Amino acid sequence: MKAPLLSALALALMVLAPSTHAQDVVTQPKPGAPEPPREWIDKDTGHRVIRLSDKPGSGSLYFNFNGYTPDGATLAISTPDGISGVDLKTHALRPLVDGKVRLLFVGRKTGEVYYQRPAEDGSGVVEAVDPKTRKVRQVAKLAKGVGIQTINADETLLAGVANRTDVPIPPNMMDALPRNPDDVKGADGRELSYAEGREVQLNARLDSRIPMEIFTIDTATGERKVVHQATDWLNHLQFSPTDPHLLMFCHEGPWHKVDRLWLTRTDKPGAAPVKIHTRSMNMEIAGHEWFSADGKTVWYDLQTPRGEDFWVAGYEIATGKRTWLHLDRNAWSVHFNTSPDGKLFAGDGGDSEMVAHAPDGKWLYLMRPRAIPDVAGIHAPGSEALVQPGVLDTERLVNMKDHDYRLEPNVNFTPDAKWIVFRSNMHGANHVYAVEVAKAAP
Repeated sequence: MKAPLLSALALALMVLAPSTHAQDVVTQPKPGAPEPPREWIDKDTGHRVIRLSDKPGSGSLYFNFNGYTPDGATLAISTPDGISGVDLKTHALRPLVDGKVRLLFVGRKTGEVYYQRPAEDGSGVVEAVDPKTRKVRQVAKLAKGVGIQTINADETLLAGVANRTDVPIPPNMMDALPRNPDDVKGADGRELSYAEGREVQLNARLDSRIPMEIFTIDTATGERKVVHQATDWLNHLQFSPTDPHLLMFCHEGPWHKVDRLWLTRTDKPGAAPVKIHTRSMNMEIAGHEWFSADGKTVWYDLQTPRGEDFWVAGYEIATGKRTWLHLDRNAWSVHFNTSPDGKLFAGDGGDSEMVAHAPDGKWLYLMRPRAIPDVAGIHAPGSEALVQPGVLDTERLVNMKDHDYRLEPNVNFTPDAKWIVFRSNMHGANHVYAVEVAKAAP
């Protein structure tokens, strides 16, 4: 049977208060295995790939977390024994934090690297380190089982999700949730595939209706405020990169069942969250959402229906205008991302067992958006209020045939948009790599 996929969703099933995205499966090098190459030209694509990490088991951040300092000089990565900074010009590594900590993100204003240091009793502390001086400061203390998912644009607020403590939760609730998709059976007792078992697993957690809340912590005073409460499964928090009070979150669960994408404001207590996407057909799914670098647009994976027709969809926050960019089955990716100037997209591909069932999808992709204009400049009445269609023209960057997609690559552009950073186990152990956007000179 296939080993469990420790994704953000699967790990969240194991605890009652999912506080962050899971660490993916960590692959250790085999004894005597050669060191992965430091640099090569992908023979199938002509693009240069470099290895940024030195230690097996290193990783870059989840696709929508900022890992770069504001000056564009340093990338923060996790290592088996702490956190290191990568000089983006020389690719030299510098240790920043020692010990078993969880890298969270890099502040967009100060450039400090935030991380969570766990305590033996399950509580924790959020700390921040200056990547130039290595000076550390304590930011916030956290209760047992509580984690932080995001920080706002001016670094005044942290945000996370937790189970409510002011209402009773049955003590055996967690024990009733299925743990391993391989062990899940259908309602009629039949054997299910791994993918089907995982959907049953997710649905069981959603249907448990555990009371949850989104909270913020003031980084100056430590004051904790509740932003939103629900019995929906709350997760995937992201502050806008530009608006300090705009917060995006999701309703977790089987994507074809939930209305996943939502926006709320931390400066308007009691305001109803705004739904970003409304389903128009059965089995339509939307998710893996992220903000554009300028904070004006929310982008997300859209399938109409699931596993059949594939789009990267955009929602303009100020106007509500929508853009749908079409792509073919092989180019569907676990995660997509955009360049800082919004002109390019990237995707990390996927294997044949994933939702697209792509026969040849194990590639990293560069994607260029192309609008579909009105024919002969003739506009349909009211067309400005309709979805604006387009296509993503794709270019293959890295052949990922030897990559095990239980580790999600999580592509992101460097601040200068000249490289795309990703993580991979293509050579055995987990490492952090980057591929050059421009093709290597012949």
